[in-house]
Amino acid sequence: MELTLTRPDDFHVHLRDGAFLATTVPATATTFARAIVMPNLNPPLCHAQQVVAYKKRIQAHCPEGIVFEPLMTLYLTDRTTPACIQAARHSGCIYGAKLYPANVTTHSAAGVTALQNIYPVLEQMIECNLPLLVHGEVSDPDIDIFDREQVFIEQQLLPLCQRYPELKVVLEHITTTDAVDFVRTAGDQVGATITPQHLLYNRNDLLAGGIRPHYYCLPILKRDRHRQALVAAATGDDPSFFLGTDSAPHLQGMKESACGCAGCFSAPYALQLYAELFNSVGRLQRLEAFASHNGADFYGFARNHQKITLSQRPVTVPEYIRVGEERVIPLRAGESLLWSVRPSTRSTQ
Repeated sequence: MELTLTRPDDFHVHLRDGAFLATTVPATATTFARAIVMPNLNPPLCHAQQVVAYKKRIQAHCPEGIVFEPLMTLYLTDRTTPACIQAARHSGCIYGAKLYPANVTTHSAAGVTALQNIYPVLEQMIECNLPLLVHGEVSDPDIDIFDREQVFIEQQLLPLCQRYPELKVVLEHITTTDAVDFVRTAGDQVGATITPQHLLYNRNDLLAGGIRPHYYCLPILKRDRHRQALVAAATGDDPSFFLGTDSAPHLQGMKESACGCAGCFSAPYALQLYAELFNSVGRLQRLEAFASHNGADFYGFARNHQKITLSQRPVTVPEYIRVGEERVIPLRAGESLLWSVRPSTRSTQ
């Protein structure tokens, strides 16, 4: 069995920097035509000139003959100004500004401490038609980690969208029925990305019978009823939901340490993982809309002209992938996947 679809885009990926780029850029570019690249490097990319320089480093590692466009983003802080947003728009390569509530995830210490601190920035983003990309969790230690997305939506995101109904918002890597319900009722200005790990796994997969560090990500995996709601959203007919892997590699020693880093490295086999899920619920015909159409339409991009083919030929995920002299453990390491991807072809348009 084969499935040919419009070449997909990844609307949420972490490529990291330095030695990582030789691994992460080909892993994404081989399958995806475009990718929204996260700005939470260390130090974070808070100014347009930093982002432009980072894009050049990414492009230097794109495999020869592969058509791939990194779509860059700006990191918001309490010190971001409307002028920073204007510079981002004029850069020609920045397509969103990322909201990390301070201390909520990897390299988010410089994030926004209170939404009112960036109201003038958000108003400028509306003027510039620049989407707000949201890590939707509170960082309050008094809030249970499994409730942090729900609380963020209720206490911060809903009031924000009511205050600025013209602001285009992407709620990233959603994990709960609360997020699905919010996006479905929020209107055309709000969309959401969904990761392969949150579609395939629940918190038992992370915790039952022993901790599995390579399934640890933020937002954390939730109960299976939440996973089922995500599956229904991703495989359904609502164009507000689209593909964003949140592929986020960490070196093996960092993931398997006493305080393991959050993030799953899925990029090399992400499309196969999505296909596995869609096929398992009899909705494989909906994969193209989720992976190739909905996100491009939401951002206002033309759909890709290239095609890519999935074949039901098993492939084994390697036990590890090299990053320089170090190792990264991919999601489903050592396991067999049911699908293979035929290399992309160059567009003629």
